[in-house]
Amino acid sequence: MTPTLMSGNRPISLYFHIPFCTKKCPYCHFYVIPNHPKHRQQLLEGLLLEWEQVRAQIKDFEIVSVYFGGGTPTLFGVEPIKTLLEKIDISNNCEVTIEANPEDVNIELMKGYKDAGINRVSIGVQSLQNDSLEVLERTHNAQKAIDAIWDTHSAGISNISIDLMYELPDQTPESFEKTLKQLNTLPITHLSLYNLTIEPHTAFYKRPLKLPSAEDNFTMHNMAINQIEKSGLKRYEISAFARLGFESRHNVGYWTARPFFGLGPSAFSYFNGKRFRNCANINKYLDALRQDLSPVDFEETLPYPQNVHELLAVELRLLRGVDLKSFNLPEKTKTVLNQLVESNYLVRDGQNLKLSEKGLLFYDTVASEII
Repeated sequence: MTPTLMSGNRPISLYFHIPFCTKKCPYCHFYVIPNHPKHRQQLLEGLLLEWEQVRAQIKDFEIVSVYFGGGTPTLFGVEPIKTLLEKIDISNNCEVTIEANPEDVNIELMKGYKDAGINRVSIGVQSLQNDSLEVLERTHNAQKAIDAIWDTHSAGISNISIDLMYELPDQTPESFEKTLKQLNTLPITHLSLYNLTIEPHTAFYKRPLKLPSAEDNFTMHNMAINQIEKSGLKRYEISAFARLGFESRHNVGYWTARPFFGLGPSAFSYFNGKRFRNCANINKYLDALRQDLSPVDFEETLPYPQNVHELLAVELRLLRGVDLKSFNLPEKTKTVLNQLVESNYLVRDGQNLKLSEKGLLFYDTVASEII
């Protein structure tokens, strides 16, 4: 990988959607397809063609993060990932992340991805309790998740993030606590905490589920924050925790409106104030690119002041808050923000505005008021 771009250039990120899965989780609403050799060949051809379209548009930008998400990107294989990274001009300090499922991880595979250019791995642990993993229909157990973290570390990748979920069917604060207490024994630098959301068009949406009470959810939420920070990971965004210097550069870009290109079927992009999405069909995606056409099937540009409202609401997810001087806010919006300060949802210090403890708990309320 050649660092041909100058550090003074504007930052941009790349996201590659790798839609392969061996099995679709019952809570997943992303575009995924079976892990067949034909599909892998189609995807690599499509991504290389799409990269040629994107390359010309970002020649004046510095790529500061690359993210391979899915699906299960490690099913794509080391060689296709290496081929893509060799085509991309990125600097030596670029953050290059791949998502992985524990059941696919071993030391040899992770060494291969490290040699290909991966320097950060995000592992879909979800829980360290076998009963919760069974409810989620995950194909790994708790010990395999722990082994995957250590195998990645042993392969020489020291920047390791994991995903944890709560508000799971049949979950109790006591069972969740058993997961949390194991965190300080693991060599992780980052953690993303998610509550289970039941999305339409998922298997969970069609089933009767015994979900925890609101009181138990509140207990688990507070328990998680306390225990995760005790393990040395500091909360820097509503759902993200990291050791100092290991905040996700890629995700911070999403929260601060850094432009990014999403490559692959169903991938979203944000560039020049416009949001757009590729078609969610591998065959249509590849057919368009073979004809040197755009695979985009949806785009929108939010008008003022909706675009400012959305950016403000999203950036407020960061615990450091926002600099109001960087926003051209209408007077009506300033009034709304003052009301949120008076209601103790927001805290203002000069031109800095951030969520209060109450605002962190009720972020959706804050965002809806702003948007």
